[in-house]
Amino acid sequence: MEYQIYTLPNGIRIAHRQVPHTQIVHCGLMLDMGSRDEKPNQVGLAHFWEHMAFKGTKKRKSYHIINRLESVGGELNAYTTKEKICFYASVLDNHFEKSVELLADITFHSTFPENQIEKERGVILEEMSMYQDSPEDAIQDDFDGIVFANHQLGANILGTQDSVKSFTRKSLQQFITENMDTDRIVFSVVGNISFKKVVQITEKYLKEIPARKSEIRREPPQSYLPQQVTLTKSITQAHCAIGRPAYALKDERRLPFFMLVNLFGGPGMNSRLNMTLREKYGLVYGIEANYSPFIDTGFLGIYFATDKANLEKAKSLIRKEMQLLKEKPLGKLQLHTAKEQLMGQLAMAEESNQSYMLMMAKSILDLGRVESLESIFNAIKKIEAHDLQSVTQEMFDENQLSYLTFLPE
Repeated sequence: MEYQIYTLPNGIRIAHRQVPHTQIVHCGLMLDMGSRDEKPNQVGLAHFWEHMAFKGTKKRKSYHIINRLESVGGELNAYTTKEKICFYASVLDNHFEKSVELLADITFHSTFPENQIEKERGVILEEMSMYQDSPEDAIQDDFDGIVFANHQLGANILGTQDSVKSFTRKSLQQFITENMDTDRIVFSVVGNISFKKVVQITEKYLKEIPARKSEIRREPPQSYLPQQVTLTKSITQAHCAIGRPAYALKDERRLPFFMLVNLFGGPGMNSRLNMTLREKYGLVYGIEANYSPFIDTGFLGIYFATDKANLEKAKSLIRKEMQLLKEKPLGKLQLHTAKEQLMGQLAMAEESNQSYMLMMAKSILDLGRVESLESIFNAIKKIEAHDLQSVTQEMFDENQLSYLTFLPE
């Protein structure tokens, strides 16, 4: 089997995929809660918890948490997204139990020492300053707030200076109490270790966690109004973001749109935007388009930086490429190439055991299953040129696009 699942009495699911020829085990606890689950006075709290989980538990100080896996050559890490918080580790397989015990400890038994809260507050404020000093990062965060105005999906994951300065131990405990639901937690494992052993070791540390339920339900964004915003900043290039809300995770148009965005401005150097704006006209160093589906909506974003004098020409070329895709369906060879490229990229992504471990946890939380590469390939092969043209005409509607531009002072 591609993967196996075992559900503990408290609702936490253990997902496992055994792979041969490796001595490394990747494992992680992923929780179906993120920055979109914060209340307006909690902006940045999910990310703050991600940091504070490493700062002390009932039986460990921060030094012991950091040193526990690092001292045996392992890695311990975490991240926060709009809809997920994940604590994960990579270790030699003979240290697997250490990683399970440590991940359970920091996720469920953190004490949030007051002196560490003050220190980490400063660290996060520095992190915020670092992002603000990087216009390519800042514009992406700010653009979320335009596309998802008046909704928590539009709030910065890091929070604001005022919100971060207001957080206390009580704030953290309240956020966890309100949002943690053991039915929405997956412990994901990928490595050359048997399912029986994984369940045996994991039960030892996660079975004791009391079942918890959250009554909080996510509210989808209600309305979208396209905006064009221009700001001046102390920068040398003009930076621009273009985008809009897009299809949700379970929408049947998600895969054709994902393929379209990959063709239009994906990571390949042969994307239409890169071939036009960089290779043909030399206007940008890099340009990207990305599509992020959420449980009840989605996000399309296009980002680039260029000399201020070339800004309007660059935007005009992007609109021209959109128009071409709307008016002219892909030819048979173009469609075949787009499918082959996407399938190759997906197969390479699955080669990374750590990436697969994280993807497996997210898929189980969002969809209740992990789609096999074969089933995804079969779905890609069924996509027709008119499917792509249809989503292009809807998503690339010029009247529905928002723009955020940073101009040099």
